[in-house]
Amino acid sequence: MGEHYFAERPGAAERRRSVDLVLPDLHLRLDTDSGMFSPDRVDPGTRVLLETAPAPPQAGDLLDLGCGYGPIALTLAKRSPQARVWGVDVNQRALALAESNAQAAGLDNVRFCPGDEIDPGLRFAAIWSNPPIRIGKAALHDLLLAWLPRLSPAGDAHLVVQKHLGSDSLQRWLNGQGFPTERIASRSAYRVLRVAPRTEGPTP
Repeated sequence: MGEHYFAERPGAAERRRSVDLVLPDLHLRLDTDSGMFSPDRVDPGTRVLLETAPAPPQAGDLLDLGCGYGPIALTLAKRSPQARVWGVDVNQRALALAESNAQAAGLDNVRFCPGDEIDPGLRFAAIWSNPPIRIGKAALHDLLLAWLPRLSPAGDAHLVVQKHLGSDSLQRWLNGQGFPTERIASRSAYRVLRVAPRTEGPTP
C-alpha cells in the first residue's frame, strides 16, 4: 500500500487518476490520487456497504467517517438531497479531492473537513463508514467512541468491515460498549454492521 492513507499530509508523489462508482441508482466519476485509500478502484467493502445498507435518512445531518475521496459521502448526498452530509478525514489531499468531486457531481449538500471542524454539539441522523481498520485496534476504538455517541436518538450507523480484519470481534466490542450492533449483510467476506445509539454504559 506504500504510505499510510491516514497520514494528514501524504508525502507520496501525486498521481491523479479517476475511478467510476456505478450503482443501480447513480454513476459517479471520481478523481483519486496517491497517498489515499483505494486510489485505483472503489474499494469492494465500500461497494458492499452502498449496495446493501438501507436507504439513508432523507433529512438531517449525515456523516461519512473516514471519507477518503468521497464515494460514500457523495452517494449519501445524491440519495438524500434534502439532508446535509459531512465527510471527515485526516488526509488533507483526500479532503481536497472529495470537495472537487462533489463540485464536479453538482452536489452542494455535502461538506468535507477534518473532524475537529464540526460543531461538537451536532448530532447525526446516520453515520456510514468503511472504517480505517489498519490504524490499529486501539485507535479505531477511540475513533468510534468519539463519533458513535453523536448519533441522534433515532439514528443509526452502518459500518462495513472484512471478516478477516475483525468484523466479528468489532461487533462484540461495540455491543460490550453499550451500542446494540447486528450484522445486516454479508458478502464477499465483508460484513455490514448496523449500530444503534448507546443504550447503556460499557460492560465492566
